[in-house]
Amino acid sequence: MRYAPSRPHRSRKWRAAQTHDSASPYLTSHLKRVFDLVLATVMIGILLPMLMLAAISVKLSSSGAIIFRQKRHGLRQVPFVIFKFRSMHAECASDPTVRQATACDPRVTAIGRFLRKTSIDELPQLFNVLRGEMSLVGPRPHALVHDEKYIAELPTYASRFSAIPGITGLAQINGARGETPTLAHMQKRLQLDLEYIKRASIFLDLKILVYTVVAVIKHRADVY
Repeated sequence: MRYAPSRPHRSRKWRAAQTHDSASPYLTSHLKRVFDLVLATVMIGILLPMLMLAAISVKLSSSGAIIFRQKRHGLRQVPFVIFKFRSMHAECASDPTVRQATACDPRVTAIGRFLRKTSIDELPQLFNVLRGEMSLVGPRPHALVHDEKYIAELPTYASRFSAIPGITGLAQINGARGETPTLAHMQKRLQLDLEYIKRASIFLDLKILVYTVVAVIKHRADVY
């Protein structure tokens, strides 16, 4: 049996897009959904003090909302609202061009820089997982304007929507994380995302989660 979150509407682009014919059945299985629900619930319980401290730090460091909300595309390109701790000054967070953060980016607050380096800013997405909009592991969802750009430039890009987007993924543990200043950077990420979609299993998910924790502990410096 397979699990799939509610999808009241399928994008016209998705219907016309090239899909990933060899996608692993695990991606929409009840096993993956139960794995996500159990682990996300446990993680929220364990990390609750950190979540509260991060929320207080964001609130005290600059004016604006604690949680940053932005529309992203999920499974079959159905849009949802992603949650993050706000890491930029409030007046910059609503930039319609969704310009990617760079080294020493003045839009990023002092506490926001720390949250981004440690990936703590991504932890509110555990609630997206509980809601069924995201998975712990899968292709990272991009801003809608970036999806539009890369759908037009990369023929297989829309195949990413064959999987529920993840908080982390195969691309993120293999150096394809953070800014994508050139098309080649996105091509590398896409290649790894499609490899995950083809090979996905509970064992691969566990491996990716372990490697993600190791990467965070080592404070990898490829995110601004």
